[in-house]
Amino acid sequence: MKSFLAFFKKEFLDSIRSHKALILIILFTAFGIMNPAIAKLTPWLLEIMAEELADSGMNITVIEVDAFTSWQQFYKNIPMALIAFVFIYSNIFTKEYESGTLILMLTKGLKRYKVVLSKLLLMLIMWTLGYYLCFGVTYIYTAYYWDNSIVNNLLFTSFNWYLFGVFVISLVVLFSVIFKNISGVLLNTSFIVIIIYIISLIPRLTNYMPTSLMNAGSLMIGIESYDIYIKTIIITLVLSLVSNVLSIILFNKKEI
Repeated sequence: MKSFLAFFKKEFLDSIRSHKALILIILFTAFGIMNPAIAKLTPWLLEIMAEELADSGMNITVIEVDAFTSWQQFYKNIPMALIAFVFIYSNIFTKEYESGTLILMLTKGLKRYKVVLSKLLLMLIMWTLGYYLCFGVTYIYTAYYWDNSIVNNLLFTSFNWYLFGVFVISLVVLFSVIFKNISGVLLNTSFIVIIIYIISLIPRLTNYMPTSLMNAGSLMIGIESYDIYIKTIIITLVLSLVSNVLSIILFNKKEI
């Protein structure tokens, strides 16, 4: 346990010293502010553009914004935040391969599974802090301007997207173990997510694919009930666990 905590502490301090943690705080805070800001400014921007668009034969009706508009922006922007997160931490293993520091630590008796779990735990903690920082900032500003209570299943919907991020992180760790370069990690993680998304377009398979956790609109307006996502949540958790177990098995056999 001591060796695990020591290695995790090293990873955490590296994240701070490399300014990754600071970048994440700024990034997710900015997205959190941006969501209600875009919603608040949309009518004003359309009003400015109305005259120019009217000359082109386009008439703009008055658009009313509310808490739904703000949260719609949240779920439009959070994929970009997740992509940025993946880019920032895509070298979490590859930098160790390049520097050779892992060899030194492993020869000193550090168990390989502790390396995988430490890096996975760090990414999960950073994702949790970043995601719910963005959620919290959006919630506060949206509550200030409008009424969050009109949005259905808000906490459940936010958990769905958070869990999808956990699944993507599990893929990043798995491909970081397999490949020694960042491009291999990013390309294969993206490929799996795209394939799952394409499969989810088949109606019979939609609720079995992790990408369906990104569907927030129907839940927020109350068209769908949260119980139809229970299977998806269970499958996503199982796939994440399988990815993590595979990461440990493959890393134990990997030549470094």
